[in-house]
Amino acid sequence: MTPRRFGLPLYLRIWLAVVAAVLVVSLAFAYLWRVSAQELPEREVILRNEDGEILGQARVRASRIPGQGAEFRVPMKDGSVLSIQIPPRARVPGEPPPPRPWLRGQAGFFWLLAAVAMAVAVGTYPVVRHLTRRLENLRKGVERLGQGDLSARVPEEGSDEVAFLARRFNEAAQQVQTLVQSHKSLLANASHELRSPLARIRMALELSGPVANPLLANELKRNIAELDLLIDEILLASRLDAQEADVGTVEAVDWVGLAAEECVRVGAELAVLGEGSEGDLARQLVTPGISKLLRRAVRNLLENARRHSSQTGNAERSITVNLQYQAAQAKQAACVVLTVSDRGPGVPASERERIFQPFYRLPGASERDGGVGLGLALVKSIVQRHQGSVHCEANPGGGARFVLRMPVA
Repeated sequence: MTPRRFGLPLYLRIWLAVVAAVLVVSLAFAYLWRVSAQELPEREVILRNEDGEILGQARVRASRIPGQGAEFRVPMKDGSVLSIQIPPRARVPGEPPPPRPWLRGQAGFFWLLAAVAMAVAVGTYPVVRHLTRRLENLRKGVERLGQGDLSARVPEEGSDEVAFLARRFNEAAQQVQTLVQSHKSLLANASHELRSPLARIRMALELSGPVANPLLANELKRNIAELDLLIDEILLASRLDAQEADVGTVEAVDWVGLAAEECVRVGAELAVLGEGSEGDLARQLVTPGISKLLRRAVRNLLENARRHSSQTGNAERSITVNLQYQAAQAKQAACVVLTVSDRGPGVPASERERIFQPFYRLPGASERDGGVGLGLALVKSIVQRHQGSVHCEANPGGGARFVLRMPVA
């Protein structure tokens, strides 16, 4: 299963939201402060001559002129306008210098915003990161559990809602692990216990000699073989489900040799497709894997094809196996492709996914047709354990075709 791709991580989104909110508030506050600072309060200005006569009087608002101070414009009685300017206060000796020019005016406004944004960013990042790191650990734990790692646990830090959720997750994961382990233990023990009565039945059948009814003896042998196969496949499926179980050593698997040996068992036709010499093709058709498991997968596919081809009377030379090397593509690595085609009744399109489920049989199939319903399920488990894929499709000439892809590296 391909993990879902998100946009920005959660901690970055929360952090950016906090920074953006504080920045908007700072912008609004700075704008109001700037507007109010530019508009000085109204003052009553009176101009008199030496005799005390009022030449001009008005209530006006001073205008601030950068570098020159404040300026009042007072209308006179004769209709003219007199400008009165109050220069900046001179610095007293020993007084510290005034603020630098880059802190004044419009530049100072933007420097103030930058300082506020930097302070908010530095102050909120550790808090947001501490919260979301625990959420990331919880997400990773859920993903590991979903991928089959039943030992996945997450750290329980803090005493808030996230810590409570982490504790509940660990408790649920422990219960799931206990149930699955008990189920596997019961399955393995039951399978082992079934082998003892089977062995006794087989021995009693052999000791009965020619006195027993041949038809009954053949039926008993068939049932014993079917039970033996069922137990064997249940045990293998149980080991494959347990990711930590040791099912074999990984080695280089020669698909040409493996497929040729299995095709001889059922009389299938093998064709190695591709360009180049026989030696080049043989070197390309090699993948890392557990040889006995991959052999079991190919054998199950061939037995399934033989069983269904015999239902239509076309078992003889009706199974074809193709091997080819598929080079790497845009979204797919280089792989070996094995196809098994038969001339049986085929698989309906609606059932092509369900046939890989354990103990599932096609509608109309009976137990006397052979098989225990685990063959294709084992094929899928084996292939997925090797990071490969398998699917069923229609055979153009009639019947079914199973396509198995195994990555080269």
